Amino acid sequence: MQLRELHIAGYRSIREARRLRLDQLNIIIGPNGCGKTNLYRSLELLHLAAAGRLAVSLLEEGGMPAVLWRGDRRKGPVRVCIGVEFDEVDYEIELGLPAPGTPFTLDPEVKEERVRLASGKKRLGALERKNGSAWVRDQDGVRVQFSHQLCSSESILSEVREPARFPVLSILRTQLLGWRFYHRFRTDGLSPIRRPQPSVRTPVLSADGSDLAAALMTIMDVGDSRALAEAVDRAFPGASLCIDSPRSVFSLGLKMPEFTQPLWQQELSDGTLQYLCLLAALLSPRPTNLVVLNEPETSLHPDLLPALASLIVHASRHSQLLVTTHSQVLSDLISSQTFANKLELEKIKGETRVARHGAGDSNENDSE
Repeated sequence: MQLRELHIAGYRSIREARRLRLDQLNIIIGPNGCGKTNLYRSLELLHLAAAGRLAVSLLEEGGMPAVLWRGDRRKGPVRVCIGVEFDEVDYEIELGLPAPGTPFTLDPEVKEERVRLASGKKRLGALERKNGSAWVRDQDGVRVQFSHQLCSSESILSEVREPARFPVLSILRTQLLGWRFYHRFRTDGLSPIRRPQPSVRTPVLSADGSDLAAALMTIMDVGDSRALAEAVDRAFPGASLCIDSPRSVFSLGLKMPEFTQPLWQQELSDGTLQYLCLLAALLSPRPTNLVVLNEPETSLHPDLLPALASLIVHASRHSQLLVTTHSQVLSDLISSQTFANKLELEKIKGETRVARHGAGDSNENDSE
């Protein structure tokens, strides 16, 4: 299922952003502080909600009171609303402050949650949660009361225990759990990326890149090793990866034509490690339905942007991509190679708004 539209309201700087159309490759562009990360984060919250980690994740942002839109509000309840539309199903969750008197004052409270399924030209309700109870359509299409005890601070998707009985919810949960998010890899001197790593087959790079060497070795072994070698050479002409594996650990190195010995992970620059992490993330031998990158150009030298753009275009052939960036150069490089759906953000009086929403491709680079 491809993600077609995104709806966000009441989340941090996003007072309301409705019907954000998405395509196979999407670029969210805007200056620093305009709200790109908030848009990225809203999608991540849906992923975490499906995993049952919504409350813990919001706690890292200061809890539910800290993430609410703080500007002028229209009449009605104070809510964070995040919704997505796929080809065949829609999902929306509304979060609010917990009930007065609870000791869990930082938790979100799921006020409403709904799923609608495509049925001809209409959308048929498949889940409705409100006022602490929920009904669901089962495998026969019959509306039944959801019998499991609901956790007020977590999505009902995280509590599906009978996938055969509730196939729509199970498929939707699997879809959201499959999303991958990459936001700035830690590359300081104490980063685990700079240390040898266990030699375990790793088809999917972890979110923090801590298993980089193992992920790259897996691509070389069972993935598109040719695309990997070409992407390394495109960024560092004449260079090649070198992965040593003494005593069941992997050490990552880069053979450069000007040096007789490889440069190992503890010697590589922050930008080089960042690029190698993006290689491992985007060339995974196990592509997923959606990959979201938050400002992947961070720490990269401008000379690496053409290679990064080519890598993103290549990855979009296998997975839907959403890329946030403040680099107009990167955006233009991507658009020069393929069709890209662009959303340009701006912030006006503290509110994130979509300034322009359109498409760019190799024939119409300036169409926005």
